[in-house]
Amino acid sequence: MRNILIISDESKEISAIFKTLNFNINKQNSKQKGIPFGTDSVNPLKYDIAFLDLDVDNWRKRLLELRVHMPVIAFSMPDVKRAVEAMKLGASDFLEKPLSVEGLKDIILRHKRKILIDEHGFGETIGKSSLIQEVFGLIKKAALSESNVLITGESGTGKELIARAIHRWSPREEKSFVIINCSAIPDTLLESELFGFEKGAFTGANYTKKGLLEFADGGTVFFDEIGDVSPLFQTKILRVIQEGEIMRIGGTHHIKVDVRIIAATNKDLRISCKKGNFREDLFYRLNVINIHLPPLRNRIEDISLLVEHFIKKHAHKRKDILVKNISDETMNILMNYSFPGNVRELENIIEHAVSFANSPKILPSDLPSHLIHSPSQKINPSPKLKEALVNIEKELIWSALQKSGGNISRAAEAMGIHRQQLQRKLKKMR
Repeated sequence: MRNILIISDESKEISAIFKTLNFNINKQNSKQKGIPFGTDSVNPLKYDIAFLDLDVDNWRKRLLELRVHMPVIAFSMPDVKRAVEAMKLGASDFLEKPLSVEGLKDIILRHKRKILIDEHGFGETIGKSSLIQEVFGLIKKAALSESNVLITGESGTGKELIARAIHRWSPREEKSFVIINCSAIPDTLLESELFGFEKGAFTGANYTKKGLLEFADGGTVFFDEIGDVSPLFQTKILRVIQEGEIMRIGGTHHIKVDVRIIAATNKDLRISCKKGNFREDLFYRLNVINIHLPPLRNRIEDISLLVEHFIKKHAHKRKDILVKNISDETMNILMNYSFPGNVRELENIIEHAVSFANSPKILPSDLPSHLIHSPSQKINPSPKLKEALVNIEKELIWSALQKSGGNISRAAEAMGIHRQQLQRKLKKMR
């Protein structure tokens, strides 16, 4: 998704320069009325970068609105004073008019790590459903912020991939991305692992060791499965967040650390707080930006994209045959499956199928046995009319979604209902 927002009185003329760069462009004339920022037509989550003309009357207000959502490139007739003011207000860069293709290419190259190159996502986190597109918008916002992030969702939804994407597209991307598996560190090793120790601090400490947090200085720390940590772990992490410093075991002075914290959990931490298993103050410190990953069963439009991606990813493991695609019948089986293991399970299924395929196309017989022999969804006889109608509706919806390849708009059109109606029905089925 390489989407540009241009705000200028000359947007029509300027947009012509961008055509050679393969961007999707939204031109907003600054004199247009009734198009407030935040509406569908100027939704900040839809854009990767904005070009703002400083020769328009309301440029300061526009810049303040845009800067928190995306990089903003200011441009105007040569005016040093105005350029300096724009940079102070949060512009990412400045260009002088007249704009040139070479100048735009240079700017875009400079900011390419903040621009989505793939139409369907960040690296291995891909999808076209509205649910996952909302997640992509939040990734972009989180990457431009220094605030802590809490990623929630079921196991296998790709929480670590989201954390990596935020780090990669943030100003910290040149620094370390340190993963800390919270459930794998016992309390007895907690301080030495997180904070390190000085030589001679205890028996066997024959050298000075830096802790994981010190290694991450200037970068990002990802606390995986933060919901499983002990009370001691919670206390130690809270202090790091509050004070921004650590002390090695056996040390005599505090060491300042500049880390951006991203945490992930498959648990509901609000419930854990109510039960007394998780500190509320730590929860609020972590949950500044919340990104919730929907389970795969709620975004079946993405299955075909993910299947294609995983086939390409694992095809090289076969040296005797090149597996390229999947049969319609096999795809229907996958579209009918609930994926309790989410995206991770789908990848495992495709890797298995690639390993057992006897042709360039994955067939039903190549799938794991539990998928081949699972009973197809049938309407169970019910003495109650209401339950029977619900079951019939479910069958019709699943059938329409299968035929449309998971595209909700086409499925809704085939059923003769509005897209919003189908989305509401799918939510009730979850």
